[in-house]
Amino acid sequence: MNLLYKSTRDASKTVTASEAVLKGLAEDGGLFVPTSIPKLDVTMDDLKDMSYQDTAYAVMKQFLTDYTEEELRHCINSAYDEKFDTEVIAPLVKVGDTYHLELFHGATIAFKDMALSILPHLLTTAAKKNHVTKDIVILTATSGDTGKAALAGFADVPGTKIIVFYPKDGVSRVQELQMVTQKGKNTSVVAIHGNFDNAQSGVKALFEDKELEKELCQAGYQFSSANSINIGRLVPQVVYYVYAYAKLLLNEEIEAGEQINVTVPTGNFGNILAAYYAKQMGVPIAKLICASNENKVLFDFFRTGTYDRNREFVLTSSPSMDILISSNLERLIYAIAGNDAVKNAEFMNKLKTEGVYEITPEMKEKLKDFEGGYATEEETKETISGTYRSTGYVMDTHTAVAAHVCRAYRESSGDQRKQLIASTASPYKFARSVMTAIDSSYDELDEFALIDELEKVSGVEVPAAIEEIRNAEILHTMECDADKMKETVKEILGVEV
Repeated sequence: MNLLYKSTRDASKTVTASEAVLKGLAEDGGLFVPTSIPKLDVTMDDLKDMSYQDTAYAVMKQFLTDYTEEELRHCINSAYDEKFDTEVIAPLVKVGDTYHLELFHGATIAFKDMALSILPHLLTTAAKKNHVTKDIVILTATSGDTGKAALAGFADVPGTKIIVFYPKDGVSRVQELQMVTQKGKNTSVVAIHGNFDNAQSGVKALFEDKELEKELCQAGYQFSSANSINIGRLVPQVVYYVYAYAKLLLNEEIEAGEQINVTVPTGNFGNILAAYYAKQMGVPIAKLICASNENKVLFDFFRTGTYDRNREFVLTSSPSMDILISSNLERLIYAIAGNDAVKNAEFMNKLKTEGVYEITPEMKEKLKDFEGGYATEEETKETISGTYRSTGYVMDTHTAVAAHVCRAYRESSGDQRKQLIASTASPYKFARSVMTAIDSSYDELDEFALIDELEKVSGVEVPAAIEEIRNAEILHTMECDADKMKETVKEILGVEV
């Protein structure tokens, strides 16, 4: 059966999976969603003995139905190879009484590698299938991790260019160095004077700019996205929740059919939405626990049913979650509105014009699978140091937010189901925040001295991704104001400004 995709803001048109991957964002500004969520056609008993690559095929073939088996397996095998420092790709580690799904063993040591290792292959395959002759310009906003993972994935991929915008003072030093030292003739990195929401809104505006689209078309370019607004980013993320459950079963940590809870540190809502899709595919997940930092717009939404971005933007030690407009929530809003594109478009228009919308009581009733929680900066620090002291395990700041929220939910609800935590980044990516949480005296050391200390403390070798930026040359120094992104893109592409 061919699964088609439609926009969350206009249900009248459908596109194939490869067209949705290629476009990234729908022409009306909506996000592509499948017309229905497919069910797994293999049992957990079959899945538990499968490799990550075979699990990926079993899940992704259900969503990407116009890719042939040969095409899809080629994309999967090209993505999940020796770029990852472990054959299992996404190891499960027991930490105290929870299970951490380590999603940071790829080339840029963050969970974004799980999807951005495969997206370039899905995209270039889609371009061939749809007889695209123009160069594809990947336009991406990042709060720190997506940028580097997308740059690494698309560097020197024929027929593509990639432009990444990041908030100048809104990422960690390691995140920034990873981006500004990126090689590749087709890569561009721009620091914007503003926050991530400015960058993300700017990118969306460029996608919706019909005049710009025409100018680029004449110059031989078309836009696509590497952000999680692209369905080609979301589908690969569903895989690792299926894989994690199957491995818990293989390791006899759970019994067949036993429900688990999943806690995900969340900014743009893509990673937890993938867990929601996994649940709808048939994975026995009970609660989806959405963990926020002090930018707790999602926590407030799940508590009240009102989404309100009109608040102070807080820079925290978990910068990838410093987000007030969670793009992927739109896909969930569309689903709980009964797949009503008109209703969803009204909510999104209110968000754009007034910065706030309130869902109906009927819609709120459909959010019972979700729980919201948040961690303050102090609670994040305490979780890192407390976990290290009691178990010797060192986690990054984003994972610590999830671990705190997971524990708080367990204590307040009495829910004793097994808990899976999405561990989204290596502690090496946020060495200063991690090490000073363990001992404040580490703050006196410079970034790379801290990294050497972290190796001693954690017993985990410094990843190649960190070693390669120690003395790397800075190649990208471009900066722009948030309202000058269009001019900057045209300048990079050599289109007349």
